[in-house]
Amino acid sequence: MPTSLQIVLKNDSDSANLFAYVTGIAIQHNGQRCLIKSNGKDVYFPKNPPKILQPLGEDCAIPLGTPGNTVTITIPQIAGGRIWISEGHLTFLLNPGPALVEPSVLNPSDPNAKVSFGFAEFTLDPGQLYANISYVDFVPSIPIALTLQEKNGNVQTVSGMAPDGINHMADDLVEQAKKDNRPWDKLVVRHQGRVVRILNATHGGAVGASFNGYYEPYVDQVWEKYSKGDKFNLDTQGGEGVLAAHVNSKGELMIGKEAFQKPTTADILGCNSGPFTTGPSPTRNAIIPRLASGFVRSTYLVTDEQPSTPDTFYTEDPTNHYARLVHVHNLDGKGYAYAYDDCVKGPEDQSGKVNAGDPVVLTVTVGGKSASASGGAPPATPRAEVAAEAPAATAPPPGVQSDRKNVDWKGKLFQGFKQKILK
Repeated sequence: MPTSLQIVLKNDSDSANLFAYVTGIAIQHNGQRCLIKSNGKDVYFPKNPPKILQPLGEDCAIPLGTPGNTVTITIPQIAGGRIWISEGHLTFLLNPGPALVEPSVLNPSDPNAKVSFGFAEFTLDPGQLYANISYVDFVPSIPIALTLQEKNGNVQTVSGMAPDGINHMADDLVEQAKKDNRPWDKLVVRHQGRVVRILNATHGGAVGASFNGYYEPYVDQVWEKYSKGDKFNLDTQGGEGVLAAHVNSKGELMIGKEAFQKPTTADILGCNSGPFTTGPSPTRNAIIPRLASGFVRSTYLVTDEQPSTPDTFYTEDPTNHYARLVHVHNLDGKGYAYAYDDCVKGPEDQSGKVNAGDPVVLTVTVGGKSASASGGAPPATPRAEVAAEAPAATAPPPGVQSDRKNVDWKGKLFQGFKQKILK
């Protein structure tokens, strides 16, 4: 496994005002928070500030250049990494620690609230490169695609959206709101008439979109079905194998020897609370992603096999129409729409990830003009240089804080590395 990796950033848009930022935890430097500098090769380790919300002190914006341009950067081994892409500059701040205050899509006073941005997530560790496009928090207006070239010649691709994909998804959410009178349309965030991003339903509270009570009637139906002698099988897809499930006389959903209470809508949308809270039991932790997925995708009344195949997903209401439409409008149907979107029966991957133990180059294609269902873009030939440095981001207004956290399970991968490094 290489100790570093070349990443090619390709501007596949019509804009010359795109920038990349790379953040993460430096595995080879005792788990320090780091960013890649604007020259695309040097690593910046922020200093511990004396108080909260201090500027970075280093310009870490990497210009993507004119449409069609490619920029090659080199990263060290990084856990919990992100490649942020923005139209214009992003503002990152520092809190004591040092702790990086990342852009927030939930805080209207954040200096980045009206900036169009998105990110791809990655971890480059001693065993492999893992990267994915994530919609666990929101769908960005800037399409991002991935192409991973392996040493053995294999090429993996994730297509992302077309340039107008987010507009079509926004239209569909508006129509869905008309159908079921739920606030799917409020998840669409606009600025000056333009769709900037679409928030995941789990963040609906930030825009006045309450889904309280949405899934509860469905949960009651599931409990009723499996309390009358019916059972379903849950495949842990690991050492515990397939476990039989039913609702017992106490009203508990028993999966193997593990008991689960009814989830609420908030539990289902977030996948990390109530019965989906992970803990010390490996068996329970293996059940939770598959159990939660069946509720997110509304598959329990369709099939008795969990997880199920993609043809059973989102076919009944109520269901997570944000997640459904993420897969509809990504050209290859791939992308993390919720925390456990990698759970599936069979070879059809839903998660929008690439991974390999022998990576040669990762290409991040931005803009979607060349995207197709067969792949984001052909592998790019790495170049040794990057574009010229860009001006520093402007200072944020006082009092701004970010509430952004890693909420999907790849964030747990980052936390695991952090714990190992900081012991």
